[in-house]
Amino acid sequence: MRRTALVLSVTVTAALVTTGVLTHNALAGTGVADTAAAPPAGVAPAVFSAMQRDLHLTPAQARDRLTLDGRAATTQQVLRTTLGARYGGTWVAADGRTVTVGITDAGQQQSVRNLGATPTLVSRSEAQLDAIVAKLDRQSSAAPRTVKGWYADLPTNSVVVLGSGAQGFLAAAGVDQAAVRVEATSEDPKPYIDVVGGNAYYIGSGTRCSIGFSVNGGFVSAGHCGTTGARTTQPSGTFRGSSFPGNDYSWVQVDAGNTPRGLVNNYSGGTVAVAGSTEAAVGASVCRSGSTTGWHCGTIQQKNASVTYSQGTVTGLVRTNACAEPGDSGGSWLSGTQAQGVTSGGSGNCTSGGTMYYQPVNEILQAYGLTLVTSGGGPGPTATATTTSPPQGGTWAPNTVYATGATVTYGGRSYRCLQGHTSQVGWEPPNVPALWA
Repeated sequence: MRRTALVLSVTVTAALVTTGVLTHNALAGTGVADTAAAPPAGVAPAVFSAMQRDLHLTPAQARDRLTLDGRAATTQQVLRTTLGARYGGTWVAADGRTVTVGITDAGQQQSVRNLGATPTLVSRSEAQLDAIVAKLDRQSSAAPRTVKGWYADLPTNSVVVLGSGAQGFLAAAGVDQAAVRVEATSEDPKPYIDVVGGNAYYIGSGTRCSIGFSVNGGFVSAGHCGTTGARTTQPSGTFRGSSFPGNDYSWVQVDAGNTPRGLVNNYSGGTVAVAGSTEAAVGASVCRSGSTTGWHCGTIQQKNASVTYSQGTVTGLVRTNACAEPGDSGGSWLSGTQAQGVTSGGSGNCTSGGTMYYQPVNEILQAYGLTLVTSGGGPGPTATATTTSPPQGGTWAPNTVYATGATVTYGGRSYRCLQGHTSQVGWEPPNVPALWA
């Protein structure tokens, strides 16, 4: 008997979660500052402006969107761990007002409501969808050229195959075709190699790509930019790892004299600081830095997407509607202060729009055992590291990172953290039994 799943919707509260990026630039102006148009504390003006332009938001709506995206990321982090196999994925609604999470156990409804959510029925869990994607990935060599990619589509609770003539491919993969939807597409994705996103670097005789994010000893970028052992210039270094196709990631160890920093070029005369690499939810806003097109923003459409380039299939990408153009390969994708990935490829451009894909940065960090360099100029935690909590026994506070096992006091009582998370207003210990006991 097929189990049903529940979906929950979380509505934005008035409290602001600081999810922006830091920069040394200040807003220029004359007379009294227009606080209504100013970005929230800690949010780079270039990012805040690009969000308004590309997502068609007012300043107030952009601030609300940053709040919602921060809540979505924390909700995803908590429920993915606490619900385990019962977790059905997280996404932000198209109107940017609610967060939706699928669960597969009706008995968890109260735990969900304790996080401010409303249950709704769906048919499949995230794990079931990912299992279908994995089967298609294993048969990627059998995909016809008319199939351009596939992905788990959380809002429709199905796996989408882009293209035509997919029947034989689906049969060879042995997937539940009732869970698969084949859609026509005009996409013709290509990896972007010629010019940079973020700062430029050069490979071999002059091929250019872009630096994604600084890591201990070097930087990460796209795998199609260079093979292991290839040399780079500006900055000078050596590819110590590269995977493409299958994946699209690489890391370059830079030579002595080059200093990795936790910054991204904002193409407004300054730099944007990187605070970490917390994964954003489907539907969350995301901004991309590229030397060809500057800052451009959009939303995360789907995760666990597979794309068939002429060189082969790349799996595990994130699909977005933020534009890019050839040469933005390897460039930086951020959601608020958080690093998300490096540009892989896509279709379209920044005049007519398009669909773009990025390789998640946490997978790169895990694959090579790297540490992200954050805004303080030193190394931040790796994707799998445990974050240190404030001193044991301290008073609970919002916007604070708590690790599993941390103890706090609230309302005269002591509580122990059951699941590591960043605290939010409204998630005080008595209100969220899933987090505190």
